[in-house]
Amino acid sequence: MNNWLNILLYVQIALSGICMYRIIRGPTIPDRMVGADIFGILVVGVCAIISIQTEKSFILDIGIAWIILSFIGTLTLQNISRVKN
Repeated sequence: MNNWLNILLYVQIALSGICMYRIIRGPTIPDRMVGADIFGILVVGVCAIISIQTEKSFILDIGIAWIILSFIGTLTLQNISRVKN
């Protein structure tokens, strides 16, 4: 099972890199917002996998804090895009 978790972890990290590319190079603000949302979800997945591998539950708290901050960031970007238009 540990090999599968390692494979899943590497896939999550690779997908996070693709999301970072979309956040940096996104032509519009909505593209960047979607990339940031998906990146937050992938980070929570990475935290869950690491938590299972190490058997430490506090890592899930880090993932929960990350998703809350990601949600606040999404709301902020939506408000910024409304002000510009």
